[in-house]
Amino acid sequence: MPTSAGVQCRDRGQAAVETALVLPLLLAAMLALVQVGLLVRDHILVVHAAREAARAAAVDPTAETATAAAVSATGLDPTRLYVDIAGSRGSGSRLRIAVGYRPKLEVPIVGRLFPSISIREDLTIRVE
Repeated sequence: MPTSAGVQCRDRGQAAVETALVLPLLLAAMLALVQVGLLVRDHILVVHAAREAARAAAVDPTAETATAAAVSATGLDPTRLYVDIAGSRGSGSRLRIAVGYRPKLEVPIVGRLFPSISIREDLTIRVE
């Protein structure tokens, strides 16, 4: 018959096995949560970039000015950011500014589980 010390030893071994089985799942869930947080941050930065591009395009309705304003205001990777301007560029007319960004899925292991996405924000402004 096992003594109470033997029962405690077996219980500790069982707890170690359970931890070894569950810990990778918990770590993967935490890494996925970090990746979602980074995507939300990028979305907020794209909205801010669209506002800054619209402000710049209201004064000087060129794609270069709007792109420069979007990049300088947010610090997003300029190779992954695009700004599109559509509409008449005359004074008093309306412009539609579309800012898009392809975020880098940078968290190891779980970054590959997320599909390749593109974040986009559209604004319409009046040219001054």
